[in-house]
Amino acid sequence: MLRSFVIAAAVCAFSTTSASAHVELETETAPVDSFYKAVLTVPHGCEGSATIRLRVQVPEGVISVKPMPKPGWQIEITKGKYAKSYEFYGSQLTEGVKELSWTGKLPDEYYDEFVFQAKLTDALKAGSMLYFPAVQECEKGVERWIEIPAEGTDPESYEHPAPGLELLPAK
Repeated sequence: MLRSFVIAAAVCAFSTTSASAHVELETETAPVDSFYKAVLTVPHGCEGSATIRLRVQVPEGVISVKPMPKPGWQIEITKGKYAKSYEFYGSQLTEGVKELSWTGKLPDEYYDEFVFQAKLTDALKAGSMLYFPAVQECEKGVERWIEIPAEGTDPESYEHPAPGLELLPAK
């Protein structure tokens, strides 16, 4: 009886851990029309395999994106046109960073953080969620943290939810 309880408890603990063990934003709320420091946490590799690349899509309305250098990792910045122009310190920005990619090696036994700063424009809607789809490439396998929940749906009900940021009113 005790053995069955211990096995059941271990299965529950493993299930809870694996359900929450995905790429997430450390700070999950920020006001619109502000600067935001995004810290993406990568808690594990892909089924025991080391993470060798993390790619993050930058959503529309997020501008002036600057990744933090990471020792031992190469950063690739992909730029493109915005759907509209955004005012930034008296200038009109019509293009900017659309994707960030870090390439290196993170063994499965460790976790790490990938950081960038950005401006959340006043074009974003307070009270909504903003998602940063991420793809975690490993030596063996890939985890696509790209599922964007339908409004009113619990992100934890998805197997591979995209990291989400709740937008607060401007200060």
